[in-house]
Amino acid sequence: MTKHEKFLKRLMSGQADTDTDFDDLCSLLKWLGFQVRVRGDHHIFTKDGIAEIINLQPVNAKAKPYQVRQVRKVLRAYRLDKERE
Repeated sequence: MTKHEKFLKRLMSGQADTDTDFDDLCSLLKWLGFQVRVRGDHHIFTKDGIAEIINLQPVNAKAKPYQVRQVRKVLRAYRLDKERE
């Protein structure tokens, strides 16, 4: 199991929303095929075939808990959590 697969499993479990590393979350989204553009501290992720835009901002190197939940919701809605299994 790769680093990204382990992180995806942890993310989808919902056990660590308040302690999710921002860089790991961004890396996972890139690994899943999202394109990123950065404006200030906003990291904006898009992917063909996905209507939602994911907008993330770090807080002391951590991802905001509500944004982690939003990412999980998008991954479940488009079944991207199962894509790499």
